[in-house]
Amino acid sequence: MESHAGLERSKRYVLLFFVLSAVFNTALAVTHYSIPEEMEEGSVVANLAADLGTDVKMLVKRRMRLDLIANKKYLDVNKDTGELFIVEKMDREYLCASKSTCFIKMEVVLEDPVRIFNIELEVMDINDNAPHFRRDLINIDISESTAVGERLSLSNAVDPDVGTNSVKTYHVSESELFDIEIHSGRDGSKFADLILKRALDREKQAVHNLVLTAVDGGVPTRTGTANIIVRVLDTNDNAPQFDKGSYIIKVMENSPVGSLVVKMNATDLDEGSNSDITYSYSLYTSEKTQNTFSLNPKTGEITVKGMINYEELRVYDMEIIATDNGANSLSEQCKVTIAVADMNDNHPETSVKSFQSPIKENIELDTVIAVISVSDKDSGDNGVVDLHIPDNMPFKLRESSDNYFELVVSEPLDREKVPEYDITFTVTDRGSPPLSDNETMTLELLDVNDNVPQFPQSFYTIRVVENNAPGALLSSLTAFDPDLHENQYLVYFILEKEIANTSMSMLFSINPENGNLYALKTFDYEIEKEFLFHVEARDSGVPPLSSNVTVHIIIVDQNDNTPVIVSPWRAHGSVVEEKIPRSTDKGSLVAKVIAIDTDSVQNSRITYQFLQVTDATLFSLDQYNGEIRTMRMFSYRDPRHQRLVVIAKDNGEPALSATVTIKLSTVETAVKAYSDMTEVPLEYDIFSDLNLYLVIGLGSVSFLLLITILVTIVLKCQKPKPSKAAPPCRNSVISERNSTIADSTLVSNDAYWYSLFLAETRKGKLVVRQPVPKGSRYIVSSLPRSTGMTETSDSAASTLQSYQQSCEIMIAMTVGQ
Repeated sequence: MESHAGLERSKRYVLLFFVLSAVFNTALAVTHYSIPEEMEEGSVVANLAADLGTDVKMLVKRRMRLDLIANKKYLDVNKDTGELFIVEKMDREYLCASKSTCFIKMEVVLEDPVRIFNIELEVMDINDNAPHFRRDLINIDISESTAVGERLSLSNAVDPDVGTNSVKTYHVSESELFDIEIHSGRDGSKFADLILKRALDREKQAVHNLVLTAVDGGVPTRTGTANIIVRVLDTNDNAPQFDKGSYIIKVMENSPVGSLVVKMNATDLDEGSNSDITYSYSLYTSEKTQNTFSLNPKTGEITVKGMINYEELRVYDMEIIATDNGANSLSEQCKVTIAVADMNDNHPETSVKSFQSPIKENIELDTVIAVISVSDKDSGDNGVVDLHIPDNMPFKLRESSDNYFELVVSEPLDREKVPEYDITFTVTDRGSPPLSDNETMTLELLDVNDNVPQFPQSFYTIRVVENNAPGALLSSLTAFDPDLHENQYLVYFILEKEIANTSMSMLFSINPENGNLYALKTFDYEIEKEFLFHVEARDSGVPPLSSNVTVHIIIVDQNDNTPVIVSPWRAHGSVVEEKIPRSTDKGSLVAKVIAIDTDSVQNSRITYQFLQVTDATLFSLDQYNGEIRTMRMFSYRDPRHQRLVVIAKDNGEPALSATVTIKLSTVETAVKAYSDMTEVPLEYDIFSDLNLYLVIGLGSVSFLLLITILVTIVLKCQKPKPSKAAPPCRNSVISERNSTIADSTLVSNDAYWYSLFLAETRKGKLVVRQPVPKGSRYIVSSLPRSTGMTETSDSAASTLQSYQQSCEIMIAMTVGQ
């Protein structure tokens, strides 16, 4: 048992040895790759599976992994292709700072069985960095007395790249005074020294600006620059210099203490303490001058120290010394002459001796409204003064005597444009600089009644719808008066005018205070269509002023009149009965409905329609002229009695209408009276009452001639009987009546009439002439005809026929104003 256990342990040790040997041998195998730095992400380094001799298909199964580099995963393996690729760009200078070579070691581990591969990746340098100086600005101080050939050290440039990609040489910008010399260090680094080629002069150029350029050896080359500022240090080799050798200065008398007279300016080309200058009086400057004027030793300013009086001393002489503060001080002298000038130190004065305010706006031109005196205590030009007032004012100044001026009105004044004026009197002397003073006075204007009331419009057109309520406001006729107070208060009147013996004040009323116009009555367009009158606005001034405006009142029509049917004539509420032969042809006129409307224009336009009809196929109605005609011949099937209801409707809003009922009876034979009658056109003219009396007289004479032979017939006509043989005489346009027809009259005030053919029938024609004057009145009259006929009296029928032919329907037109 023990020997068997020992044998098993020996086998295990041998197996472990071989496994460890295999792993060790595998780990010792190193694969080397070289890549340039900054390779793009995704770039393939090598086919790792092929280089390691591993089947690509087994990479996933064996769980291949790659160790990280510096805690960053710069590389990775594509397990599908076995390629080693870049995950993140690698910067050699970051990974291997200050090293000439850069190697990165990684391990690739495969499991089942375990195999470890060492990979060595060399990151090769590229020239991706330019040389740079530790300081971009190099300051060098050098004395202007430094000898030629002096050497000055410069700071070197550094380049993170290695080898040929590092700094190779230096260049300096072109200069007549400086050059560089290059040295190499033990580690191969390059240095440069600045060499002085010529002597320096700070007064010519105190600062020299150079540019030092470092160039590396890469391809392409990269450069870095630094600015060199060479400051030349001064030595005291220049004496102070004044701007001028001598100064002549003018100063005004009474100049305030501390006021600047002149600032002496001496310059030294040196710098520092060598250019610091101190000013002082020389021994040749008098004590009086030094007590009157003060000299600042640092700034060189000469200021007033005491009172300057032109009458006491007019000229001051002094000598100024400028000395620098160098080790071996240098100095320079300058003469200054100060001349005192008389000054204009007194202001002119004004005094208003008289001023009239307020004044009326209609004051006369050239009226004196103020007197002003002026004065100045100075002499010469400083004592000569001028007086002014603002431009664009309706006033002017007029000199009355020495230093006295009058203010007069030069242009008409208008309070409505400018109610008051602020007049500023400005007095100025002729000194240099001139002095002035001013005084302002306010001039008020009093109103006078010089403006008539003004209406906004010269003509008012006011439309009033008829049937208005009495007392309704029609319009507001408000005028404006720019005057003030009582001159502005307006009263309104209607100028009296009579129309048809009626005063305008009975029709209209106006509020005397505000001009509101009211209607005092209800207007009817059919009676009154327009009014024209004047309204006056009068102010309360003395004397009062007034203006008037024309007012045109136009009455607007309303559809307030119902159409009136004048044909066929009918008694109130009665039905019109007509007879017609059954043999009447197609298109024959059966009846004509005529309606008139006393409204105007659209409200009076009539259209006709059937409201009821017994047989719609038998009759037609013209909607514009009201003619009823047959659409076909009568047949034996048609009823003997036809009932037609016609409606006449106007065109107003809302529309009004009237109706007429016509009972039409058919007869078998034509009536002789109808056939014998001829169409007699009747034209109606405008005739006077005398002509009417003549017509009546002639009718009376004719009637007396026939009275002897018609006594019997007249007695019978008083009680007429219906006749089947002959239809009754037509009266009132085209109506047939069986009884005596009383006279009827229709009066229309409307000027709108179409050509009206009222009785185009079997018996006659009625004509109304066109055109009709505006404002005319139409009277349609129906005169009574004779009585009816009997079947057995031929002579009576003949006599009746003769009398019927003499019957007339008269339409008289009288012109109304």
